[in-house]
Amino acid sequence: MNPTSLLLERLGALIQQSVRDDAARHGLLPIHVQVLHYLSQANSYSDLPIAIADYFGITRGTVSQTLAVLERKGLVAKTPDARHGKRVHLGLTPAGAAVLENSWAERVDSALGTLPLDAALLGDALRGLLVALQRINGQHAFGVCRQCAHFRREPEGARCGLTGEPLASAQTVRICREWSAQPAAPAAGPAGDEHPA
Repeated sequence: MNPTSLLLERLGALIQQSVRDDAARHGLLPIHVQVLHYLSQANSYSDLPIAIADYFGITRGTVSQTLAVLERKGLVAKTPDARHGKRVHLGLTPAGAAVLENSWAERVDSALGTLPLDAALLGDALRGLLVALQRINGQHAFGVCRQCAHFRREPEGARCGLTGEPLASAQTVRICREWSAQPAAPAAGPAGDEHPA
């Protein structure tokens, strides 16, 4: 087995332990903390119950039970979608956001900040690995909106090339369920003839 695979397995186990510790501290299950963290990162295409099911690979029934617990504890609130009938958007309440303070994600961010390497290069490599594994496993890809093949920058802001809808700048740095991998960069021409992005 590749040593990098072993490192990733160990990192995954340590992160899961941190999630369990965070959940226990708040009287929650790990999936509850994971859903709260997901919702803190999700854009308006992705803050939906069906998106949670896709993201975590769990059933709609499990999502319903999880959301019922989070609502009962006052950690999540539902908001009806003005344009799509029965659709509801989910968001964290202040109490839900407080659960995520000093969470596993902040500890990982802190550890990443101590590494003597280019965080962007590491992020690109991990994103490539994630996309490859999602394809192998037949899972729906999620990613940051502005890193999507559908993302369109326009003089007046940004737009989703898939839906045609304008995007608020805050939405473009969030996770989207409609994300698609960037098309491959064009091959460089002769030396010195590379085109800037």
